[in-house]
Amino acid sequence: MSKLAIIGGSGIYDLDLVEVKQKHTVQTPFGHPSGEVLELNFDGHSCLFLPRHGSGHKINPSEINYRANIYALKMLGANTVVSVSAVGSLQEQYAPTHFVLPDQFLDWTKGKRERTFFDNGMVGHVSNAYPVNKDLQSRIADVIGKTDVSFHKGGTYVCIEGPQFSTRTESELFRKFEADIIGMTNVPEAFLAKEAGMAYATIAMVTDYDCWKEEHCTVEEIMKVVKANYSSAQKVITKLVPELNQNPIKFERENQYAVITNPDLISEDQKKILEVLQR
Repeated sequence: MSKLAIIGGSGIYDLDLVEVKQKHTVQTPFGHPSGEVLELNFDGHSCLFLPRHGSGHKINPSEINYRANIYALKMLGANTVVSVSAVGSLQEQYAPTHFVLPDQFLDWTKGKRERTFFDNGMVGHVSNAYPVNKDLQSRIADVIGKTDVSFHKGGTYVCIEGPQFSTRTESELFRKFEADIIGMTNVPEAFLAKEAGMAYATIAMVTDYDCWKEEHCTVEEIMKVVKANYSSAQKVITKLVPELNQNPIKFERENQYAVITNPDLISEDQKKILEVLQR
């Protein structure tokens, strides 16, 4: 059976309630992922967990090896990925402590990130018209709806390069683009998951309003929201893991016919990569 994987910060699970069954040190053709992949046990239900920024939050958004992260999870049998990410809000209705389940992404990164598995003599194309798996998004919404967490289903996540935050002009521009939330990590993560034939969806946790809003929060105020968001995420993940284990996501993997290069011209190393991606 395919496994569920969660990418996020270690604060999304409570070690008092979760058992770490196994730690996987994975080497991929793209280098090392952000850290060890943990196999967690939620009351008899397991999932893989990968800390996106590494243990101790030491990898900035531009330095994350997104390809290695997704490929490592795929190597370990994951076909469903839930991303848990902190974001700023670009719209009044998405208030701090609210969760957002975006269904679209706007890429405002600067070209520093390796963003495809299809290179080095192997060309492939996967549609990103709908980067989020709708069934997975709906199932997450159903679970959150059974908690006291305020959330919004749908919306556009604009991904900036970071680690600097946006300027006021940029923030206003993103609002004119009708983007809803702003973060630094979901691109190219979401696109790579699609290339790897995985169902992907994001739980975006709003920490504050981006700088378009006049009122400014102190670091202390933001950290209080972050703590509250992690507490809410624990509630959701604790319910979500059993739900997705008992009723796995069924979907058509769009990467099965993605590669257009003549197979005779693809190197053996690239063929091995493709075999893992298309499992």
